[in-house]
Amino acid sequence: MPRTTLPRPAAFWTVAVLLVLMLAASGVPSPLYRVYAEQFGFGPGMLTVVFAVYAFALLLSLLVVGGLSDHVGRRPVLAVALVVEAAAMAMFLLADGVGWLLAARVVQGLATGAMTGTFGAALLDTQRPERPLGPLVNAAAPGLGLSLGAVGAGLAVEFLPAATDWVFGSLTVLCLLAALGVLALPETSPRLAGAAASLRPSVQVPAPQRRAFVLVLPCLVATWALGGLYASLGPSLVVDVFGVADHVVGSLVVLALNGTGLVGSLAVRGLAPDRTMVRGALVFAVGVGGTVAALAAGSLAGFFVAAVVSGAGFGTAFLGAMATVTDGVAPGRRAGLLSAVFTVSYLAFSVPAIGAGVAAGHVGLAATAQVYGAVVIVLTVLAVAGPAAHRRRATAPA
Repeated sequence: MPRTTLPRPAAFWTVAVLLVLMLAASGVPSPLYRVYAEQFGFGPGMLTVVFAVYAFALLLSLLVVGGLSDHVGRRPVLAVALVVEAAAMAMFLLADGVGWLLAARVVQGLATGAMTGTFGAALLDTQRPERPLGPLVNAAAPGLGLSLGAVGAGLAVEFLPAATDWVFGSLTVLCLLAALGVLALPETSPRLAGAAASLRPSVQVPAPQRRAFVLVLPCLVATWALGGLYASLGPSLVVDVFGVADHVVGSLVVLALNGTGLVGSLAVRGLAPDRTMVRGALVFAVGVGGTVAALAAGSLAGFFVAAVVSGAGFGTAFLGAMATVTDGVAPGRRAGLLSAVFTVSYLAFSVPAIGAGVAAGHVGLAATAQVYGAVVIVLTVLAVAGPAAHRRRATAPA
């Protein structure tokens, strides 16, 4: 019997929904970190370790299997990774100590790393050539997914008994159903030779995209570094700096940054990619400056407004970076390239946040976040200067 598969337009939106689901699952633990910290008795340093092991496992997975679907197909990689994601959700469900949390986050990171580049490549494969929405969805999905996961978990903690059981039990079932749903997708990878060789840890940036990749690096690092700060320590900042212990308010901080990224992406998607990145970076810099000022003034309202502005800039800048770096990439190189993009992004997402968690134990959360924001602003200036210099060289007379 021939396999029944979805037509490409339906497949595109199915992949988009599954990508958001996967990212929502990765965002769920953020508002729960404080719950676990109180339950298992650990502080900001261990909190950022729990956060960071996920990112490092994700990075390892990106480096090892990030380009595998270019060789063996999108469907098998996604199906296996979603089953592993379901196992991670079940481990969270059973967690009774820090060891379980660390193990669950490692397994989740491995699954997410395998899926990130593959889902992104599947979006580029199935998008309509006359209406290429793949870069937009790839740019908007992290903010949307992380926001849904964080806010959903925050609401569950505030209003449901045994919230972690509800959250992780539901996600376990959803991930298993998603693994079955992947089988209905059309296989879109050309299946290049060299699957075994692709498993050697590497960052795969095709030669035609290398210049663009270097150009967008400061933008990727700046935006994702701020995202890491909010994901790991955002709810703690709300409690320790502003004195608000409500879990919903803590999760809304994550929403304020990540949720408005979608709005920023949609607002500028008609602009040229490099101009989109520059404009987004400028808005982002203003937002980060507002964050530093709000922390210094102790203004929770200002902190939320700054997060919204930063998020809009994040979404816009990341869309421009994604569209710039994926322009013209060959179908058989898409998963590898996107894995390289997300390798840089998650390094920026994790390593600075670990440093912030360690520093917070010595100088306090507020001071740490202010210095962190100042460094992010410097990187954002570089993100603006790079494309401007590139345009000047391109238009200079020979």
